[in-house]
Amino acid sequence: MKILKGITWNHTRGLLPMVATAQRFSELHPGIEIQWEKRSLQEFADASIETLSKKFDLMVIDHPWTGFGAKTKNILPLSDYLSPEYIQDQKVNTVGCSYESYVFDNKLWALPIDAATPVASARLDLLEKKGLQVPKTYDDLLALAKKGLVAFAGIPVDSLMTFYSYCCSMGEAPFLSKEKVISEEIGTKALQMHRELAQLIDPANFDRNPIQVYEQMVNTDQIAYCPFAYGYSNYSREGYSRKLLHFYDLVALNGNPMISSLGGTGLAVSSYSSFQKEALAYAEFTGSSQVQQTIFADNGGQPGHLQAWKNDRINALTHDYFKNTLPALERAFLRPRYAGHMYFQDHAGDLVRDYLMNGGNETEVLRAMNTLYKKSLNL
Repeated sequence: MKILKGITWNHTRGLLPMVATAQRFSELHPGIEIQWEKRSLQEFADASIETLSKKFDLMVIDHPWTGFGAKTKNILPLSDYLSPEYIQDQKVNTVGCSYESYVFDNKLWALPIDAATPVASARLDLLEKKGLQVPKTYDDLLALAKKGLVAFAGIPVDSLMTFYSYCCSMGEAPFLSKEKVISEEIGTKALQMHRELAQLIDPANFDRNPIQVYEQMVNTDQIAYCPFAYGYSNYSREGYSRKLLHFYDLVALNGNPMISSLGGTGLAVSSYSSFQKEALAYAEFTGSSQVQQTIFADNGGQPGHLQAWKNDRINALTHDYFKNTLPALERAFLRPRYAGHMYFQDHAGDLVRDYLMNGGNETEVLRAMNTLYKKSLNL
């Protein structure tokens, strides 16, 4: 028996589809067993794939690690191993920039098996009870927040992603130059708008990731709307939680829907694996159109294959989660993936979160971010 080990993150969306696909793959390939372990969402974002690749054959990774993985060669360039036809199918059926997010040095380093970006969610029962509507514009959002009914994820990494969202939504993407993260004009406006909204939410949200915000929304009756948090289709499925969440595109700012920062996960194969052939076969199986639309999605997964997002059966199961949020995915901002970017991401979020909670000088915050940025480019 060949036993392969994989590492994913600790949530129904992260673990169950991997276990389900591994079980079916083993049934189709007797003599191969794939055992999946899980780690926290924070560890998922932070833990180095260099360390993980020496312990696991398969890794579900966050796409900003792509450049590091390509530089260190800890993971295999899948486009060198899988057929051109298969790679082309992945490219054509990308959800937004999901495919591109795992491309570095013109090679694909992980399969985009999961797609996500911050989207809006609502407890329709609470809004209807109060005679309120789902916000359509940023002004609507502020008005609802002033009623104490809004929350969003405020831990450092999510605070940083929302800062990017404000910048992009005002017409300037971050990281256009190697000298600064964003222009002082747009950066200052983004911080000020972000803080204006942040002051209207419960400070407890500064210690919550998206999962924890959603759990608060479904397990209490205090939060009716979340304007931006990485989407989890699990909460839009009947029976998953106490109350159902409905998911939507982002509100409009200055007449256009806001732009969020692409997330999602990729399936990578360790270059240290003793079972590379088997690991590659499992990855190919899991990322395939058929499996993404069936076993993967049916077991709590949030597919990365476009045909799954357009699948009427899957949308019926999730109250149109995929159909409603696909436009947000298609315009989402793709973060940098150079080798040192995780250093920037790990530290810049603290600066934004501290400003949101305590205020401060926007110019100084942006200057500190630029210092981190320049250092990360040389790592």
